[in-house]
Amino acid sequence: MSVEAQTASASRTGDPVEPLVPTTRPATAALRGLGLLVTLGVLVLVSLVSVWVGSRGIPFASTWDLLWNPDGSQASVIVHEYRIPRTLLGVLVGVALGLSGALMQALTRNPLADPGLLGVNLGASSGVVVAIAFMGVGTPLGYVWFALAGAALASVGVYLLGSSGRKLATPDRLVVAGAAVTAVLYAFNWGVLLFDPEAFDQFRFWTVGSLAGRYYDIVLLVLPFTLVGLLVAFLLAPSLNALAMGDQMGRSLGVNVGRTRLLAAVAVMLLCGAATAAVGPVSFVGLAVPHVARFLVGADQRWVFAYSMLLAPVLLVGSDVLGRVLGSPGEVQVGIVTALIGAPLFIALCRRRKLVML
Repeated sequence: MSVEAQTASASRTGDPVEPLVPTTRPATAALRGLGLLVTLGVLVLVSLVSVWVGSRGIPFASTWDLLWNPDGSQASVIVHEYRIPRTLLGVLVGVALGLSGALMQALTRNPLADPGLLGVNLGASSGVVVAIAFMGVGTPLGYVWFALAGAALASVGVYLLGSSGRKLATPDRLVVAGAAVTAVLYAFNWGVLLFDPEAFDQFRFWTVGSLAGRYYDIVLLVLPFTLVGLLVAFLLAPSLNALAMGDQMGRSLGVNVGRTRLLAAVAVMLLCGAATAAVGPVSFVGLAVPHVARFLVGADQRWVFAYSMLLAPVLLVGSDVLGRVLGSPGEVQVGIVTALIGAPLFIALCRRRKLVML
């Protein structure tokens, strides 16, 4: 029975309406759980390859031994001080981007939404521009705090504009507010950079999106933001399932619409803001991966979130490895590779099936 028919029947008979959220049969849940374990295994495998592959060739057997028994040699330093933190950061950033993309699409009920729609990416970019041009900051660790502050301010600005007056911050109002804030920040960034060639020279290396040159300090900085955003996202999943059927239906099921949207926006800011601050803007991961997840497991946000947070780091870390292989002895930045892979993937998904949220 459809949602509308079930609701109408309950209204006529006076029976209580059961919560109309996506349900999962035991067999289907087991299959989806198995798929999740397989995806986790692929992520572990890709991460091991990331630790192994680099500009200096180290045999896999030696890499595996050094992974557990560091001996202070040059190869050991390369594995532990460069490749492991780079891989860990790639996993964290992938989790954050995949989950924030799925959350953003659920929040706006727009299958073409990505984390940058709330102005998070441009806010982080503006923070980096201010840090470089006006504060003289020149290191990735220094950029991170300014980028986080810029992402937070942009997100707050979008939410305040979207909820101005006496109206709630509806998906349409948030999208329009996000577009307005993005346009203003874009103009600000390039207005500053065009008059400061040195700042532009530093900014262009950050804005391309790269995992190179990031160490444990940035991993530890990004970790708490990612964990808090992840926790908030999964706590909101049942409410977002209800809101997928409309605000009125969500309210009838006991969902506080305003609070849910506010917390979802905060989670997007934490996840996408931390990821963008750490490595720069990385395109198509947050846009394409949730569609792959929905193609595999359907519209239940609990499963979409779980698959997105594993598929996205597979794509991101795998793209980083591919960039190192293609650009050897240098590398192609991960932001370029994800765009080259993610754009055709997203086009293929668009051609294969209609993009819907339910």
